[in-house]
Amino acid sequence: MTIAFIHNNRAFLPEIEAYVSFFSAHPGILTRVSRQSSLHNTPADVEWYFMGTQVRRSKNAVVVHEYASASVPPLATLRNIIKRNINCLPDYRIFYSEYVRRQFDFRDNIPFGLRGHGIMNSDPASERTGKRYDFIYVGSIDKKREPDVLLNCFAGGNLKDRTLLVLSRDYTQTALRLSGHKNIFFKGPVPYHQVYSYIHQSRYAINFMPDISPFNRQVSAKFLDYAACGIPVVTSDYQWIKEFESVYGGRYYYLLPDLSNLTWEQVNAFSYAVPDLREWTWKTQIEKSGITGFLQKRFPGLDFAGDANKNG
Repeated sequence: MTIAFIHNNRAFLPEIEAYVSFFSAHPGILTRVSRQSSLHNTPADVEWYFMGTQVRRSKNAVVVHEYASASVPPLATLRNIIKRNINCLPDYRIFYSEYVRRQFDFRDNIPFGLRGHGIMNSDPASERTGKRYDFIYVGSIDKKREPDVLLNCFAGGNLKDRTLLVLSRDYTQTALRLSGHKNIFFKGPVPYHQVYSYIHQSRYAINFMPDISPFNRQVSAKFLDYAACGIPVVTSDYQWIKEFESVYGGRYYYLLPDLSNLTWEQVNAFSYAVPDLREWTWKTQIEKSGITGFLQKRFPGLDFAGDANKNG
């Protein structure tokens, strides 16, 4: 059986590396990463789309639609409705969270599952790693996330004497505008398996998130990666992170909306703690989505449980 993971290369999708690693470990499964335009030359048994849109589906393949995020403003509700109505019907859907599922509100009987962000195995004793940066920010610096509010703190604000690594993509214009500030570094994009090494090189990690929908309601991938590395987390104060803390614990330094408390002295004085991340491994998250059980029904020769037992 062959699984083709299909995307338009416009977003961070660390889950693709995780999926390839997970499914490739099972005998009888081949994986590849494709663009939709290449499928006619190299068909697959399972076409797994990261949405986007897919108006017309293949006749001979099992189709999975994965929704990592609800639409963002402006016109977010209208855009969700349009996607719901123009996309073809898949055989299975995966949503990043219950919140994302509710935003699309599909009114059919297509089976679905939920899959949050997973973490890689990481040495939590990050203090043994040499530190090159005072802070790291991983993720998008799209204008909708209001990154200038944070960057200005390093460009001329309270942290102008501290270093910041921005690990992102599509940052050329921002980097040029801030090129006179030698304490701000831009790198990326880098393969997902290299992200943790950069996190480990940093003293503190910043989970900066605008307190607006859908950002404040969705799983924060960068926060989970930070926590997996055992790095003290400085974070915006918003709904998802508060709900996560209440369930999984940890202690994080919460920023005020105007970032007036983002100072080196206050960040250093805080007592941090890491959360319980046992439920957040990629293996657990993929299995919780229900996709392995679904694929076993469609391809009876697969035996994920048996393969897992053989592999210990």
